[in-house]
Amino acid sequence: MKLPPPTVLTEKDELHPRNPHRSRYNFKQLAQTSRELAAFVQVNKFGDESIDFANPTAVEALNRALLRHFYGIGHWDIPPGYLCPPIPGRADYIHYLADLLAADNHTVVPRGAAVRVLDVGVGANCIYPIIGHQEYGWHFVGSDIDAMALRSAQQIVASNPALAGAIECRLQPSRTAIFDGIIRPGELFDLTLCNPPFHASAAEAAAGTRRKATNLGTQRGPKTVLNFGGQQAELWCTGGEEGFVRRMIQESAQRPTSCRWFTTLISKKDSLPGVYQALKKVEAGEVRTISMAQGQKKSRLVAWSFLTPAQQAEWQLARWAKASE
Repeated sequence: MKLPPPTVLTEKDELHPRNPHRSRYNFKQLAQTSRELAAFVQVNKFGDESIDFANPTAVEALNRALLRHFYGIGHWDIPPGYLCPPIPGRADYIHYLADLLAADNHTVVPRGAAVRVLDVGVGANCIYPIIGHQEYGWHFVGSDIDAMALRSAQQIVASNPALAGAIECRLQPSRTAIFDGIIRPGELFDLTLCNPPFHASAAEAAAGTRRKATNLGTQRGPKTVLNFGGQQAELWCTGGEEGFVRRMIQESAQRPTSCRWFTTLISKKDSLPGVYQALKKVEAGEVRTISMAQGQKKSRLVAWSFLTPAQQAEWQLARWAKASE
């Protein structure tokens, strides 16, 4: 069977058009939303209001202000040392996923709880489900191998009435499985999403952290301050990003009709050839790559599907006819 080549869209230097974080942070406005953030806002050397992005406490306060102001989330907290992600880039992933569904649905984004999304590695912060539900009303299942991270995500959901009934958390009992043990027999998802561990070892992750800390000016002798945090499972795994995604592809092929679009972020451009090779091996019928950018940070979203055109049309009629704008 000869497969079509992956569809690659052009590079972008800006965030998605629907992303509310395309402009610079309005710290005056955010400080009015959050008194906590106001304590960290100061005028920088360029004469602009900002915060010290090397300060993890200030970064968490910024996230809480953003979630309150843009997404109506009144209560958000994470355990010490867990990943505190930059929200604009996370929102971009969600909006490009919405475009994937819209392309299958006569350019209309399907909305509401009928759209089911699996977040592989939901983390303690629960960011993707929060944004996806608040922007599009989608229902989420979040999986993770870290029980403490799941408890944190569940607490965030329980503390915010706007998220009630919208996000379910499932513990992944195996450190090597991805979909096995999470997707139940007969269960269907319109999307899966994942921000896989970037590094291949603890040493590689530590070296990357030191480089980042040096650039931010937070390296103080042997001690490194992580402004965005991150636990082991959030930062590295055996085989690194490419190895993780290869395993994901193999498991997706074992349940080809359980999902319309399997997707993942790919941070390293060098990971793409191996990912495409793995998709070719399992005979994914459709592969798309969407380039994303936030300032100087470049990444890409890779999506694949095993559904035939007839199955795609049936999926759209059965699941999204009443879930559109």
